[in-house]
Amino acid sequence: MSNALIQLLVLAGIAIFLILRLRNVLGTRDGFEPPKVENPAQPDRRRFEVIEGSADEPDHDINDHVEPGSPAAAALTAMKQAEPSFGVGSFLTGAKSAHEMILMSFERGDIADVRPFLSEPVAEAFQSVIDQRKAAGQTVEAQYLGTRETALAQAEYDSTTGLAEVTVRFVAEVIVATRDADGSVIEGDPKAPRKQRDLWTFARHMGQNDPNWQLVATG
Repeated sequence: MSNALIQLLVLAGIAIFLILRLRNVLGTRDGFEPPKVENPAQPDRRRFEVIEGSADEPDHDINDHVEPGSPAAAALTAMKQAEPSFGVGSFLTGAKSAHEMILMSFERGDIADVRPFLSEPVAEAFQSVIDQRKAAGQTVEAQYLGTRETALAQAEYDSTTGLAEVTVRFVAEVIVATRDADGSVIEGDPKAPRKQRDLWTFARHMGQNDPNWQLVATG
């Protein structure tokens, strides 16, 4: 028997011996094998410290719009606790769109499309002015040029009833002109824009299925 063949047999024997020893120590892998987990005995402390401290981190969605620690900030925090999906930034974006839509509907004399967004007293007040204009034969030309400012002015929350009220200050640029029955301009200017300053309060019961806020007060 050649030396090469002897060496090969010796190496094969050693390999078989090592395989048998490993099988006895580690066992075999049959069936389901759980996914790999990074050292569970020593978790990533940095990751857990961030999670544990997140409750104390500032909420920029609130602090970017009201003074931290103010009653308004506390009210907005309570709103978020009652309805985690609520966001101040997204609310103000919606309020901005609502301001334009409601204001133009009122000026043009037809609030039917925006009626779901108006409380009963506000809807009645708007409709009363519209009816007076029609009775006098007046018409209004209105154009919304853009919003210059949308700012949260006040926020209140009643934890007992879940009622939230948010007051928003708007500064818009509009063109509004009122004409009499003869077509003469009696108010405003059809060619000159003016600033429209409004302080509107929106209300809604947090946690309910209806996502719509209603305009409950104007100023």
